[in-house]
Amino acid sequence: MKRRTWLLGTAAVLGGGLAIGLFQRQDGLRKQAIALTDQAGGQLLGGWLRIAPDNTVTLYVPHSDMGQGVMTTLGMMVADELDIAWAQLRVAQAPAHGAFANPFFVEGFLLPGGVPQVVRPVADVAFGELARFAKLQVTGGSASVRYTGHRGLRVVAAAARGLLVDTAAKRWSVAPDALTVQDGVVTDAAGTRRATYGELAQEAAGRHLPSAPRLKTREQFRLMGKGVPRLDIPDKVCGRARYGIDLQLPGLLVATVQASPVHGGRLAQVDEAPAMAVPGVKSVVRLPEAVAVVATGYWAAHRGMAALQPTFEGGDAQADSASAMARLQEALASADTETVVDTGSPTGTSARRHVASFEVPWLHHATMEPINVTAQWVDGRLLVWGSEQDALGAHGNLVKISGLPAENVVFTPLLLGGGFGRRSAPKKNHLEQAVALARTCSPAPVKLIWSREEDFTQGAYRPAVVTTIEAAVDGQGMPLSWVQRFTETPDLINEGYPLHYRIGHQHIQSIATSSPVRVGAWRSVAHSQHGFFTESFVNELAQAARQDPLDYRLALLPEGSRHQRVLQALAEHSGWRQAAPEGVGRGVAMVESFGSVVGEVIEVALDDQRRPVVKRVVAVVDCGFLMHPDTGRQQVEGAILMGLSAALGEAITLKDGRVQQRNFTDYPILRLAQTPTIEVHFLESDGPLGGLGEVGLPPVAPALAQAWGQLTGQTIRRLPLVPPVQA
Repeated sequence: MKRRTWLLGTAAVLGGGLAIGLFQRQDGLRKQAIALTDQAGGQLLGGWLRIAPDNTVTLYVPHSDMGQGVMTTLGMMVADELDIAWAQLRVAQAPAHGAFANPFFVEGFLLPGGVPQVVRPVADVAFGELARFAKLQVTGGSASVRYTGHRGLRVVAAAARGLLVDTAAKRWSVAPDALTVQDGVVTDAAGTRRATYGELAQEAAGRHLPSAPRLKTREQFRLMGKGVPRLDIPDKVCGRARYGIDLQLPGLLVATVQASPVHGGRLAQVDEAPAMAVPGVKSVVRLPEAVAVVATGYWAAHRGMAALQPTFEGGDAQADSASAMARLQEALASADTETVVDTGSPTGTSARRHVASFEVPWLHHATMEPINVTAQWVDGRLLVWGSEQDALGAHGNLVKISGLPAENVVFTPLLLGGGFGRRSAPKKNHLEQAVALARTCSPAPVKLIWSREEDFTQGAYRPAVVTTIEAAVDGQGMPLSWVQRFTETPDLINEGYPLHYRIGHQHIQSIATSSPVRVGAWRSVAHSQHGFFTESFVNELAQAARQDPLDYRLALLPEGSRHQRVLQALAEHSGWRQAAPEGVGRGVAMVESFGSVVGEVIEVALDDQRRPVVKRVVAVVDCGFLMHPDTGRQQVEGAILMGLSAALGEAITLKDGRVQQRNFTDYPILRLAQTPTIEVHFLESDGPLGGLGEVGLPPVAPALAQAWGQLTGQTIRRLPLVPPVQA
């Protein structure tokens, strides 16, 4: 959702009589949260922490686990602020219920600069209502640690600690400052009286948390900033972790589907007999846009589907990649634009101009786990288990799809075998299919599994985008103005602007366009496209000015800025000032995204068939404070590999309205043998806490394109470097 949509929602909520009605709702929500987590025992404090009599603490996290280590990092932040031992902490995903909607995400997204303390009580209620209105438990935007953790759960934990200490102080008639806490045990100054959090929790639960607790300083951290062993790894290594596709239930049926190969098409007709002749097939179900085969197991369902020859109608059956990109290029001339940035004054006509156009293709998420969801319609209730990036949002979609009251729909979130934005797609057509199948097969539960081919051809792809940029430059080749137009997809965020370079006049406009295929968020969202556009154009400006591209950037940045420090460290760690090895091209790029600044140098060589071979990637990251060094490094490395894979050879293409890529055989992703040496260096700064899950990806494509251009003499303005073979 776009920020302006959130602001409209804020106005609607505040205009609806916040002061009385919403505050009254809080008591009911607290009771619901207590009931939903009662199986853990003990008392719920702050809505997110349950303290048990045995002095263990369970943290409920409003995010999904898709391998990013969020449960561990958020757990570290809470354990540190609570002053409990790591072994005392338990972490669970929060229930998909409005009582656990994520207000911290809303606050960080709407007000990055924070909220004045004087309005904090009202703001907390407003953000909570907005999160419930939007049904928000989303995992994305590199927001889990910087928003949910730093702005939210750390504060809740510090407040809970303060409340528990104050409860002990009142019990013993002493000042709170006279007490100490270690491992969840409060002790008086003489050491004669002790009380565990578990013993104090019931008494504390009837009191309000302090509104402005004091957070620990970096010098006081015991866990934050350390490489604490991740909580999720043992279960994943030993096979105990349960992903959506692993779920088993008594009497479970398994279904697979084939939807219209042209997005937006509908099922016309199908002869069910061939599938019904396959052993194990129970039924063939006609859906509006697809046909499903339900069987006793996946193999029978798969064979039954292979026996069918459904026909479809509708959708844009004439669309192909070339015509779609041509329409985007034509759209750049449209007068129907939205101004994204407009700063400074236009330059005169005498300045020299540099103009370039860039384009990037649709990209698939290519997650390890294909789309799947299990649903059961029984006794007027809908029970659903699935792997989604927004559990509460999925629950809301299921309520709309089913037509049932919200209290009759239960969504149980499971681990994700990869997400990258695909499991938060605006149109969750797999949920619609699952509900229809559950209703048809009631009361038996049905697990819907998309084949790998269905997963590829029915994706919600990263949007294809084109842009034209024109810069006016002075006598030294430095930009005086930056005028740009780019195509956008409505309802997806435009990120990457304004430019962090000192360019006096910036006039940037977007043009809304439609797409013949479904689109959605992809790792790093719009930064993956705009990082390529902006940094590639800066590299072209540096080349035209006959200047070193890293020094050119340094001259465009404020003296002593985070961006300058990142580039200076990057020059040192990459050996930029020394000549590149013979036969190696070298490129540089820097992108600020999700509150972090990342610079990368990439070195590329040619193989014996003159194809690109990436030899080395050096990254320097300023994310403010690094909460978990091991997980942070893993996230940046993974993002770099995903960016390399996409820029080298990934693209979704269309012919006759149909996606041509059907499996990894025709959508090549980076292989282990192609993995380069990767060095990741972190700069600690006093800057705001930044994200890490996506920030390593945006600089990859422009740095790679420049390195490849050095070797081949080409100017790269279109991705991927190795175009896909057209059918």
